Amino acid sequence: MKLWSGRFTKNTDKLVDKFTASLSWDVRLYPYDIKASIEHVKMLAAQKIISEADSEAITNGLNEINQELDNGKLNFNEADEDIHMAIERELIERVGTAGGKMHTARSRNDQVLTDMRLYIKDEIEDIKQLIVDVQKVLVEMAEAHQETIMPGYTHLQKAQPILFGHYLMAYFFMFERDKMRLNCSYRRSDSLPLGSGALAGTTFNIDRQTVAKNLGFSKVTENSLDAVSSRDSLLEFLNALATLGLNFSRLAEDLIIYTTEEFGYLEMDDAFATGSSIMPQKKNADVAELIRGKAPQLVANWVNLATVLKGLPLTYNRDLQQDKEITFASIDTAKSILLVAAKMLPKLKVNKEKMKKAAEESYINATDLADYLVGKGMAFREAHSVVGNIVKEAIEKGVFLKDLSLDYYKKISPLFDEDLYGCLDIGTVVEHHNSEGGTSKAQLQKQIKTAKSLLKE
Repeated sequence: MKLWSGRFTKNTDKLVDKFTASLSWDVRLYPYDIKASIEHVKMLAAQKIISEADSEAITNGLNEINQELDNGKLNFNEADEDIHMAIERELIERVGTAGGKMHTARSRNDQVLTDMRLYIKDEIEDIKQLIVDVQKVLVEMAEAHQETIMPGYTHLQKAQPILFGHYLMAYFFMFERDKMRLNCSYRRSDSLPLGSGALAGTTFNIDRQTVAKNLGFSKVTENSLDAVSSRDSLLEFLNALATLGLNFSRLAEDLIIYTTEEFGYLEMDDAFATGSSIMPQKKNADVAELIRGKAPQLVANWVNLATVLKGLPLTYNRDLQQDKEITFASIDTAKSILLVAAKMLPKLKVNKEKMKKAAEESYINATDLADYLVGKGMAFREAHSVVGNIVKEAIEKGVFLKDLSLDYYKKISPLFDEDLYGCLDIGTVVEHHNSEGGTSKAQLQKQIKTAKSLLKE
């Protein structure tokens, strides 16, 4: 019989038991359920709602259950619905009548949400640390490539030369914003729902503030209806994970492109690549491709929960049970991406020579040639047109800008002089981009310094 079956004359159909059960995946919440229940019964005893003896019996019973679950010595059955009911049933079997008093002044509605928020707060801290692990790798790689020049791209066309270290730091700061979004999610999850009851609070003289403090919440929820029915903080968390996934998908896409034979800027370590079942020569960036492929799952999970929430009337509806399975899936996927990325990235082989050659054998110094004319007094739009025609001429001749003669340049504009060749040198071009946040070595070093400070926080 279910613990709630008093007003029913029949047992639920076995198919219903299977359809409604969430125990197979919400079992991971057991440490949080037990922790919250212990603090709840301690508060009940302190408020003289239950006896100290009952509180002690419940606490001892819950600690025993927790230890057995930790050691894998306790199994539940499908009829238990979820981990919350399973623990309560097990407790009552062990300590008798006292166990039935644990649920005084609470509902599964506020109980489950409390467990989820405790769990999410811990997971946010874990995920942030995994992001930090990736960021540390990026900083180390950026330090090692402060002079490695590569083409920068817009529209996947060569645009301007940059330092490879500058490229790596771009992802560092993307991931830093991911941590900021997770911090916001943490704050929105940092209020205690317990004490809201099913929807209207409770008639008992409970002390929510003490429970909040003991469970590590900064405050209690202000409105019981809102507390048990809202999942916007969870939705925000899933959105943060979705954005994290999108950022890693972009990095994965770059790695997939840069490790192709056509680019050859990078090479995957054999431990993070796979072969073909039919083509012996193949070395595929499958790990990066799977990062790219898993990112949409994070987006889909956010949309999934948003769709569940759309149009739900106040307050609790069983639809909200779906939040856990969706959230667990996103957490597991995000963690798997972070773990593999932290190991894959430092093992990349960087082909410095091919990167630099790709930058030099191009027209990505054209903007600097236009800037050269601007420095001599020409309006930028005129300079842009002049250099555009020069590029067209160079392409037709099959040469690069540095190969054109000074006489040719002087025929185009008397502003050109011998010093123009200095501005066409790829290394000089990089160093000239010394504006704050730019790609020069000095600016890269500033970024690395900032990154190290952020990592210490």
